[in-house]
Amino acid sequence: MFERLFKLKEHNTDVKTEVLAGITVFMTMAYILAVNPNILADAGMNQNGVFIATALASFVGTLLMALLANYPFALAPGMGLNAYFAYTVVIGMGYSWETALTAVFVEGIIFILLSLTNVRSAIFNAIPMTLKTAVSVGIGLYIAIIGLKNANIVVDGLSLFSFDGYNIANGLETGVVGMSDVGITVLLAIIGTIITAVLVAKNVKGNILLGILITWVLGIICQIAGLYVPNEANGFYSLIPSGIISFNFSDLGDVCFKVRFSEVLQSKGNIINFIVVVFAFLFVDLFDTIGTLIGVSSKAGLLDKDGKLPRIKGALLSDAIATTFGALVGTSTTTTYIESASGVTEGGRTGLTALVTAILFGLSLFFSPIFLAIPSFATAPALVIVGFYMITNIVNIDFSDMFEAIPAYIAMIAMPFFSSIAEGISMGVISYAVLYTVNPKKGNKLSVVMYILAILFIAKYILL
Repeated sequence: MFERLFKLKEHNTDVKTEVLAGITVFMTMAYILAVNPNILADAGMNQNGVFIATALASFVGTLLMALLANYPFALAPGMGLNAYFAYTVVIGMGYSWETALTAVFVEGIIFILLSLTNVRSAIFNAIPMTLKTAVSVGIGLYIAIIGLKNANIVVDGLSLFSFDGYNIANGLETGVVGMSDVGITVLLAIIGTIITAVLVAKNVKGNILLGILITWVLGIICQIAGLYVPNEANGFYSLIPSGIISFNFSDLGDVCFKVRFSEVLQSKGNIINFIVVVFAFLFVDLFDTIGTLIGVSSKAGLLDKDGKLPRIKGALLSDAIATTFGALVGTSTTTTYIESASGVTEGGRTGLTALVTAILFGLSLFFSPIFLAIPSFATAPALVIVGFYMITNIVNIDFSDMFEAIPAYIAMIAMPFFSSIAEGISMGVISYAVLYTVNPKKGNKLSVVMYILAILFIAKYILL
């Protein structure tokens, strides 16, 4: 059955490899089940209700990716977009969270229309192969920094961990946290990264997943031994699951089907501001998704000889439907995750990887006490090592051709420095178009879509 659905032999993979890859993707993404509810709770939403909505949106989106596109990509409410939702739209602009969900819903509908009309796939195909490779490298750097920040190895921008630096960055007084909480987790993350690196170097099957589990188990041992002491007031929770199964879904009713247009239609100013919010969600989601698809597909060898991604319409449609569904059940924009690269690194090549990840997201609805106990310092080593795998694509960039190399360089460094895949693509496209324009011989080879994108990106920086 799996062979017929996912064409495993055609993709040089097998059920065991795909299942292991799917588990690995879930383990590296499981943090979203804890982080997203915490962020959206700041916007006034029911935290447990958002947890359920997060799991549901991730399950549906990833399942659609498996069945509509047969790709090993997983989806979940996007980091950054959830912060924009809570802290900019709701807290900063004063909209209710119901109106913010309405903006996400409208964005999802627009994305469905764009996906059906091939606009999104045309943008994907227009981006030159050099930039696609650079996006993969940039995502590698970005995902590694996410891992380092999740583990607090890096704090306050890009500074190396210190107790004083951590306290200042988090607005804490000296002595509030120490070696028994943040200190030991940083040490465990470093040890976990070394262990994962050794497993990778020795080519141990399932090395990334094993790295996560070993790091988590070491943390549990430290807690039992009293070396790690939970400090819930400052975000350091027990590493030992509080239970196994939970069947309480009643809180979903507090966030589900809360899309409201009434606040938007109260005045002309509200309508204009709402359009700006929708555009912001639309822009970031569009180019984050395209960037992720480019980067992970490039690393997995899924692009064809022309740099195009077969079945891209199914992938983009899955993303669009997931965003719309997520808004209805009560969460911010659902998008394709760069952590999908961890499954690709484990050998995942088909939708079976995504199916396994989707099933685990579905199970997380019932086994939330276990999944919420996976600490970020345990998944951080996986992200650091995945970043290493992705930057190896840099050898495919022709650095002897400055017209290709400089835009690639700009795209690569913009992503980690600005913490945004979309910004990396924007700056890469603009610089690519400018350099090709000043060289008539090369400029003639650039597609019209690339010039249109460059103009739109420049307008975005001027107007927003």
